[in-house]
Amino acid sequence: MAYTSLSRTNRFDRLDLNLLLTLDVLLKELNVTRAAERLHLSQPSVSAQLARLREHFGDPLLLPGPRGMKPTARAQALRAPLGEALALLADAVAPAQGFDAAQATNTWRIAAADYGEMAVLAPLIRRLREVAPHTRLAVLPLDTRRLARQAESGEIDIALHTSHDAPTGLRQRALLDERYVLVGRADHPRLRRRPSLAQFCALGHVIVSPSGGGFQGATDLALQALGLQREVVLSVPHFLFALDTVRRTDLVAMLPSRLVHQAEGLRVVEPPLPVAGYQMAMLWHEAVHRDPAQVWLREQIVTSLAD
Repeated sequence: MAYTSLSRTNRFDRLDLNLLLTLDVLLKELNVTRAAERLHLSQPSVSAQLARLREHFGDPLLLPGPRGMKPTARAQALRAPLGEALALLADAVAPAQGFDAAQATNTWRIAAADYGEMAVLAPLIRRLREVAPHTRLAVLPLDTRRLARQAESGEIDIALHTSHDAPTGLRQRALLDERYVLVGRADHPRLRRRPSLAQFCALGHVIVSPSGGGFQGATDLALQALGLQREVVLSVPHFLFALDTVRRTDLVAMLPSRLVHQAEGLRVVEPPLPVAGYQMAMLWHEAVHRDPAQVWLREQIVTSLAD
């Protein structure tokens, strides 16, 4: 019987994966009957598949021998790489295994601004050291313009961002609701009691502008609705700078309550008008939504905040 082979470019495209599974078993058993039993197929069905394999490879592959079948040189060359390739494929399509935090060595990459670092990641770090001591955490700067691309490429695992202006296309889960309070140094002479609206507007204010250089925020929008304006004299990019400034000067700031409820050297009072707060969320890409390690990390963030 003559055997013809397909061209190299078309060879794999036209090959049924089931034939490779059959060939792998045949090369291990060297017997059509035993191979059929192992594959839960009939002997004629395996013989028909062997005929197709011979046609595809242009080689008899298995020849009759005194004790079963004898592989040709081509079949011998196929045996090891075929077995390895099928094993890798089986691993690739196997159900995902659970995540073993105690043995894990993952390096987590989370993008966050300084509020997210202090309010969300600080509680997480202690928990990670307790339950996943061999993992590492890399905190990356929060770049809203690149956030979606970073998540898609795997450069970051999670981003901490406000819910209302989060990039589209990413999954999100709310973590906490934040409100603003008025903060000054502990012995500030004008914060011995809650100031009136007029007194509030007359104070020198620090504003945190993450994008840099802004002099208006949620407080200013609330004042504008009342036809009022406060005196904002300093704009800074980070909450830590704002906190240090109000400790050292007579300037005040409207800051998230979670950042100051345990801070030393500060006086915290309720502002004389309601100011819209915000919701902090964690964001991640669809590609890692069901990954056991990523699911575990997201749950640790939620749990650490609850604790």
